[in-house]
Amino acid sequence: MAIENAVDAMAPVMAFALVGALGVGSQWLAWRLRMPAIVLMLVAGILIGPVAGVFDPGRDIGPLMGPIISIAVAIILFEGGLTLNFHSLNDAAKGVKRLVFVGAPLGWLTSALALRYGAGLSWESAAVFGGIMIVTGPTVIAPLLRTARLSKRPAALLQWEAIMNDPIGALAAVLAFEVVLVLNTATTVNAAVWELLVGIGVATALGMVAGFGLARSFKRGWVPEYMKVPVLFALLLAIFAVSDHVLHESGLLAVTIMGIVIANADLPSYEELRRFKEHATVLLVSGVFILLAAQLDVAALGQLDWRALGFVLLVVLVARPFTVMVALLGSGVPYREQWLVALTGPRGVVLVAVAGLFGDRLLNLGFADAALIGPLAFVLVAVTVVLHGFTLAPFARWLGLAGADIPGVVIVGGADWTTAFAEALKKAEVPVLMTDPNYGHLRAARAAGIATFSGDILSEAAEQRLELVSYATLIAATDNDAYNTLVATDLGPEFGRDNVFQVIREKSDSARHQLPRTLGGRMFGADQTHTGLNRLIRDGWTFRISRLTDEFTFEDWRAKRPETHLFARISPKGHIRLIRKDEEVRGAPDVRIIGLRPPGDDESRQPPADT
Repeated sequence: MAIENAVDAMAPVMAFALVGALGVGSQWLAWRLRMPAIVLMLVAGILIGPVAGVFDPGRDIGPLMGPIISIAVAIILFEGGLTLNFHSLNDAAKGVKRLVFVGAPLGWLTSALALRYGAGLSWESAAVFGGIMIVTGPTVIAPLLRTARLSKRPAALLQWEAIMNDPIGALAAVLAFEVVLVLNTATTVNAAVWELLVGIGVATALGMVAGFGLARSFKRGWVPEYMKVPVLFALLLAIFAVSDHVLHESGLLAVTIMGIVIANADLPSYEELRRFKEHATVLLVSGVFILLAAQLDVAALGQLDWRALGFVLLVVLVARPFTVMVALLGSGVPYREQWLVALTGPRGVVLVAVAGLFGDRLLNLGFADAALIGPLAFVLVAVTVVLHGFTLAPFARWLGLAGADIPGVVIVGGADWTTAFAEALKKAEVPVLMTDPNYGHLRAARAAGIATFSGDILSEAAEQRLELVSYATLIAATDNDAYNTLVATDLGPEFGRDNVFQVIREKSDSARHQLPRTLGGRMFGADQTHTGLNRLIRDGWTFRISRLTDEFTFEDWRAKRPETHLFARISPKGHIRLIRKDEEVRGAPDVRIIGLRPPGDDESRQPPADT
């Protein structure tokens, strides 16, 4: 009883703190264990909710629960819209259009059929819930893509479909419900149609006006830099609230359109806005999934029978693949990518939230089977999240649509020493890509058979043409310290700050001319600047690879190579780790190390493991 009283007394602030800690903690643990984060979040929510009874959102948060989830979903969809830059579509544009304009209505039909003949729902409940099932969960897709490291086109197809179809699914449910309302109440057809058209029109207009207006005000300097994010948030919430007041669930359409407009407005501060929104979205996604799992009603799940399993199987194995394959027929998307998209359809919190809302509305109209909509939605979300969380990455690798099993290295800057280092990485079977704006700087790299890209790594052309998903480490190593710092700072969020390096900066005569240490990447290059490393290569120093064994340990290697500069450590599985100055290196059998060796080393003293 004491435990129960303590739980009953949990304050909303404590509840929010618990949700935040579990959400972020689950994501961190998933990163450490290399597991799908969404699976751990669901497990954490179920453990503290239905299993232990420590946290009940309805009890501990109360009436704030619905508005919190609505606002969180709106922000998540807006952030998703911010990522939908039309320039990034490229050859995926036709496929995205098919998935939206053909896939959405076809998915509505196939989902309704699965609900009618699989779950046994009435046509009215199946039509409303089938519209909601168009959504494929932007709250789920983003973390899955981050883990699976898909190639650009299938990743774009899944991301655009999830974000574009999310508000469409909600509006489809509204449309179906209006039809049911007309058929079962005194509401006239004209009134229902007018309400729907006005709601969609208002949502579209609000989203476009807000997006264009905000972009114009930012470009004209009408909003100071430090107030841009607060103004963005305030306007986002206002647009969502006004649109949702006119027609329930139309706010999702308004904020998605607003995000897309801003994403394509070429704002000078767009990257800063997008990254801040990404950080907020990580927190919101984790929190929403904890709330979703913690509010699971075990009694409601008990209403389900074997037909629920048949419904899930129909959706995953029949309805989703059929919808995608028909929608992409003749689109030019390769069959491997079509199958990847067809067999990847995770549902997220939007499905559960909207399904619960319309389930209650249908119950009020007298449809008793609508009580099954909420439990069916949760089961579908749980099964698809776990299924795709564990299978998407291996399935993508099997189809050849994921990054390399061995993450590679991107070297920005063509020079004597970077080319020599790239040759050593290639010899060690580590994927390597060299880029430089100057075509001539890459001549030696091309002659050595190294993959190259001639152009600015920060350009739109690089974003469209380079499959950076195959690379996990970046080295900014041009002869321009400012450019190296810019590259490392700009690409840091994409690669992760710990995986972005830059060559030691040249010393300046005045401390005032030094670039801030807080900018850029981790210092790399054996305490040698770009000029110094080039000088060593021209003086005859060479990069060599040594394999450690039980008999030839790292201590033995260091004793034999006291003057060699250590650059990298390659694990037995082929994962590379660049070594910074004074970093402690742990040796183990089958570990390979890359060092820059002076020309005076006696070759006769080199062990057979050296290459």
